[in-house]
Amino acid sequence: MYVYDTVSEAVNGLKQRGYNIDFNLQYDCIHCSQTGKLLPSEFEITEVHRYEGASDPADEAVVYAIESKHGEKGVLVNGFGVFADAIDDAMIEKLKIAR
Repeated sequence: MYVYDTVSEAVNGLKQRGYNIDFNLQYDCIHCSQTGKLLPSEFEITEVHRYEGASDPADEAVVYAIESKHGEKGVLVNGFGVFADAIDDAMIEKLKIAR
């Protein structure tokens, strides 16, 4: 199991391990400009690294290592709490299972 002290260490460590795609969270999917959209049924979350800002709530984030069913590997960084994005129920369940 990999442990990283900061969000940037997690992202860099995952990239060194082949998670090279930058995914962005959308309402009902994750998206990448190179690979397009992936619905919740098309990817698995293989690792989760959660960071809580001790003094600043803006530092709260979750780093997800994601693998698609097509073999694509990438990273999704998302805030949580008041900074979380609005997403649909299927995405909430997918992300919640991994937390």
